[in-house]
Amino acid sequence: MNKKTLFDKVWDSHVVSSIENGPQILYIDRHLIHEVTSPQAFNELENRGIPIFRPDQIIATADHNTPTLNQDQPIKDALSRKQLEQLSENCKKNNITLYELGHKYNGIVHVMAPELGITQPGITMVCGDSHTSTHGAFGAIAFGIGTSQVAQVFASQCLLLKKPKSLRVTVNGKLKNGVLPKDVILYIISKLGTNAGTGYFCEYAGSVFEDMSMEGRMTVCNMSIEMGARGGMIAPDQTTFDYIKGRKFSPKGEEFEKKVNYWKTLPTDEGAVFDNEYTFDADDIEPMITYGTNPGMGIKITETIPEEDNASFKKSLNYMDFKAGERLIDKPINYVFIGSCTNSRIEDFRVAANYIKGKQKADNVTAWLVPGSKQVEAQIIEEGLKAIFDEAGFELRQPGCSACLAMNDDKIPQGEYCVSTSNRNFEGRQGQGARTILASPLVAAATAVEGKIIDITKHLN
Repeated sequence: MNKKTLFDKVWDSHVVSSIENGPQILYIDRHLIHEVTSPQAFNELENRGIPIFRPDQIIATADHNTPTLNQDQPIKDALSRKQLEQLSENCKKNNITLYELGHKYNGIVHVMAPELGITQPGITMVCGDSHTSTHGAFGAIAFGIGTSQVAQVFASQCLLLKKPKSLRVTVNGKLKNGVLPKDVILYIISKLGTNAGTGYFCEYAGSVFEDMSMEGRMTVCNMSIEMGARGGMIAPDQTTFDYIKGRKFSPKGEEFEKKVNYWKTLPTDEGAVFDNEYTFDADDIEPMITYGTNPGMGIKITETIPEEDNASFKKSLNYMDFKAGERLIDKPINYVFIGSCTNSRIEDFRVAANYIKGKQKADNVTAWLVPGSKQVEAQIIEEGLKAIFDEAGFELRQPGCSACLAMNDDKIPQGEYCVSTSNRNFEGRQGQGARTILASPLVAAATAVEGKIIDITKHLN
C-alpha cells in the first residue's frame, strides 16, 4: 500500500485534473476574502462578464484597514472607508456572506473562520493573505494567494498549481514553564532560517504539538510563512474535534460523527516519506525574542545578539540600533502590542491577564491589546479580563489587524521599539522607521509591566 502524508491525502483528494509532470487543477473548498486583496479580482470578473461560480463557499470580513476605536462611527480615513464600502457592495452584488465592521462575527479573517467552525480538517482553503497558513492547524491545506488567483477561485472554485514538496518538523519532549507556542515557532525559524521552507508544505509533528491547544497550533502554523513555507499543517486529533464541535458552521449530530470518522483517517501513515525532515528537542526551547528585521533573527531572551560578517546582517542591526554581542535584557521599551492573526485569541489574553493581574503597566509604555474578533472581545469582557487590563492601565481596543501592519491608524512612531506578538519585524512593518521585536504574549505583557525587556523565566512561580 502506498504510504501517504497528511498533506498528500488532502491534496490528492482535491485534484480535479493533472498535466503530466506539470501543474494540477486543485479544487478549493473554502475561500476567505477581506477588503484589501479582493476589489481588483471582483473588477476583473465584472469586466470579463464572468459570474462568481460558488458564492456560498466564500466568506468575507473586514479586518486590515479597520480602525480599532469607535467602530460604531463612520471611518475617518477616506481610503479605508472606500475599501470597506467596496467590499460591502461587491458582497451584496454577488450574494456573498460578509461580516462587516461591528457584526458579532466580524474579526481578523484567520481568527473568525476557525472560531465559527468554517475551518475544518481535510479541506482546502485559500485567502488573498499570506497568513492563511493558520488554518493548517486543523489538518487543512490552507495557503495565501495573489489577487489574480483570487479571481481564478471566484470564477472556477479551482486553482492551477504545482504540488509543493513535503517537509516535517518534529519536536518532542515537554516545554519548560513560560515557553509558549510562539516561542516554539520563533525557535524553529531561528534555527532553520527564513528560506528553509521554500517550495514545501510543512507538517509539525511530535509530542509538543500534540500537547498544544488549537490556539497554540494556529500560532505555529500561522508563522510557517515566515520560514518560507507555502503552508503548515498539524494532524487532526481529539483536541481538534473537541474544538470544532458545536460551532456555528461545524457539522451537527450524525453528520459530525461521520466527519470525525473521516478526519481520523487523515494523519500521516506510519512510514510515509517526506522530502525533508528536521527534529528538535523541547528542552532546548526557551522564551524567544527577535533582534533583527526578519523573523529568523531570533535569540533566547537571555542570549546575546550573534556576530555575523555580512552586509544585510549589519544593515539590519543598524536599522534596529543594536550591536552584535549585546543583550536585550533591560532594554527600555515604550510600545507593546498584543494582537494580530498570530496571537489575538482568547488564550493569548488569558496568558497576559494571568501575568498582569495585580500589577501596573510601566508609565513609559503604551500598551495596546487588540482582540482578533468580536467573539474574543466578548469573551475578554465576560471572563473579567477587561477589568484586569483596565486596572493595570492597558488599553483594550476593538478587533482588527491593528498594529501588526501599518495599514490603519495603529502605527508605532519612528525610531520607537515595540515588543509585539505579531508575525513580521520587517523594516517599517509597524510604521515608518518603527522597530519591531517579536515575542510571545507572556513576554509582551511582562515588558509592558516592567517598561523594559526582562528575563521572564526569573519571574515565574
